[in-house]
Amino acid sequence: MAQKGLTEFIISYIAGRRQAKLDTHDKDAIKRLNTASESERNTLEVALLAARRELEQRYENRAWLTEAANRAGQISLVTHAAKYTHGDSKSSSIYSITTSGEGYLSTATLAKPAADAVGNAAALDVAKLLQTEVDGDSLLACLQRRDLTPLAELAESESQLQHWIDGFSSALVTQQPTSHKLAKQLYFPVGKDYHLISPLFSSSLAQALHQRMIALRFSEESKAIWKARRERRWHPQPLVVFPHTAVMNFGGTKPQNISALNSSRGGRVWLLSCAAPQWESQDKPPVGSKTFFGEGPFERSTRALRRRLIDLLINTGESKNHQIRRERDRYIDEMIDILFSVAADMQRESWRGWTSDERCQLKRHQQLWLDPGRCLNDESFRREREADDWQEAVAEDFSRWLNGHLRRADLSVGKTEQREWQTRPLFRHRLREMEQAIRSYRYA
Repeated sequence: MAQKGLTEFIISYIAGRRQAKLDTHDKDAIKRLNTASESERNTLEVALLAARRELEQRYENRAWLTEAANRAGQISLVTHAAKYTHGDSKSSSIYSITTSGEGYLSTATLAKPAADAVGNAAALDVAKLLQTEVDGDSLLACLQRRDLTPLAELAESESQLQHWIDGFSSALVTQQPTSHKLAKQLYFPVGKDYHLISPLFSSSLAQALHQRMIALRFSEESKAIWKARRERRWHPQPLVVFPHTAVMNFGGTKPQNISALNSSRGGRVWLLSCAAPQWESQDKPPVGSKTFFGEGPFERSTRALRRRLIDLLINTGESKNHQIRRERDRYIDEMIDILFSVAADMQRESWRGWTSDERCQLKRHQQLWLDPGRCLNDESFRREREADDWQEAVAEDFSRWLNGHLRRADLSVGKTEQREWQTRPLFRHRLREMEQAIRSYRYA
């Protein structure tokens, strides 16, 4: 049954490519005919019809399979591709089918590693034909177990079938392994000699990780779990998140030059954090603080930045050239980023409503800023917060705080500088971002 499905897939795959080519040809033909003169039109119509018939013949099932089998040698099916190490590396890529039950995550632990394709990017359509699964089977798997059924139903002779098999199988042949100066090899000491190791990136492992993360982030089930969380409802499945992830890009604007799977991932590979966990003492809402800008996490986190800013302003004296102003603005923008990072931590869900504690001494506008979750249970607080008057007061607090530190360093700053800090574009931008996030994800 799977073989029958594969045969039907091959036919539909060729038909899809044929139709795409014919559509492109027809659009171009209409454009050329519309711009042609009356004397040229008849000759042009004949030429265009001939070109269309040639396309149809080229994409006839047997003709296309023969041509594809001839091109299959231009690609190699691999699990570890060399060009991830360097885009110009000419070293060998490897197809590894080793399996292992050890506890370490590697390509060998994958039950069914995805095969990648490297080589001529123009022949990657052949790789897609070989790799696409139908009912859990693929043409690649059939070739590996010498099952000729899917292609046999389309061949008109034994010799044609054998030509196809030999051609497509050439994508599975590993040539004599070679290295290259861009392979970034490692010399590993063994006794008085060395083993030369050429580390290769596992595209199959990256693909498995990519598929798992995409499913856990964007599948319909995952969306339902996130919706239940936002609505504070129970859901039978756990919510899985990947904190502190990063993305590495391969291939720039042409990810297909690295490999087929790299192209399907848009050149992106997810990197999971492998940093050791950091011990943090149990923290509590700052109900005893009178202001966010007093002694606390923001004051501590910006200490080094303030020192660098003060040193810059003292050392440059009255000089106010463009480079100094740009460096000054960079320090202040870094403080603004830290400000909103610390504020976001105080807006955490587990602290919701912490400003309603009778011991809370924070200024009212800072309560409105730092405790948006209270809006769910306090209608008057919600109306007061939606008025947005508190935003200007928070910006003024920041500018007064910064001016205060600069004055303590004997720097001459006044209302002009305070107004400049208060109206920093980044401050407004971060504030809008924070409010949009709150409305969209937490308290929508």
